[in-house]
Amino acid sequence: MMGFIFVLDGFESYPESIKPRLGELIKMKHGKLVTSILVLSLAAVTAAFASMAEARSLEQIKASGELLVGSTGDYKPMSYLNKETGKYEGFDAEMAQSLAKYLGVKLKYVPTTWKTLQADTMADKFDVAMSGITVTDARKKVMTMSDGYLTFGKTILVTKNKAGQFKELNDVNQPTVRVMYNPGGTNEKFAKEMTPKAQLMMHEHNAEIPGLVGEGKADVMITETMEARRYAKDNPKVAAPLVDKPFTENHFGVLMKQGYPKLEAAVNDWMKTIKGNGTMAKWEDLYIK
Repeated sequence: MMGFIFVLDGFESYPESIKPRLGELIKMKHGKLVTSILVLSLAAVTAAFASMAEARSLEQIKASGELLVGSTGDYKPMSYLNKETGKYEGFDAEMAQSLAKYLGVKLKYVPTTWKTLQADTMADKFDVAMSGITVTDARKKVMTMSDGYLTFGKTILVTKNKAGQFKELNDVNQPTVRVMYNPGGTNEKFAKEMTPKAQLMMHEHNAEIPGLVGEGKADVMITETMEARRYAKDNPKVAAPLVDKPFTENHFGVLMKQGYPKLEAAVNDWMKTIKGNGTMAKWEDLYIK
């Protein structure tokens, strides 16, 4: 079978999103020298793959009239799907509605999970994700994250009658302590790295863990200060003894697929606006403090 090498004019300058497809076109068989060479110009390649490279750009979002927002819907007080009303509630729910309004489009939610968040983002299942997503270096290497907002840190939620035994992180990292976390996010990473001696228990649904801790089916939930305060306030069976002394300092961000600079710029411009005019502070008073 005849093989081909495509000698591409300015290959390194092509968008990253089209390079894998181009690689599929470069075929060699059994290490033999190829017999044909086809030279393609940058303009021709870019035109051939334009639709793929520009999928759900800022312009296309506006043209569609909808902003697709991914949410796990399981994180109080950030973004929580109220099963009774069928509506998303919380700080990030306000953010999502505000961003859609800023762009002049309607808001449409797309369910995701912490385990599949990265894969769903990379697969273009939504335009942005907003559900209390921590800005991390690992995420920034493969995806785009907006400027950060809100300051928080990792902490613990514990069974109320055991609150007195947890005065520092080392008290959690003990063989007799049952630590529960949800899969796929920073809670899992923190639990495995910082409490490896404890009895680690993974539970699929994050929103169910506080109740399980309250019932005594686990001693500790690895969580964040925002969530810990909310559940300690709402559930008399749990406590957050170290909420004022978080183990880390982090920020939330809006998650996007790489390669959409205009969308990223629009998101950051919108965020500067709501920070500057006091809107974000009002939501913080309503949902966080």
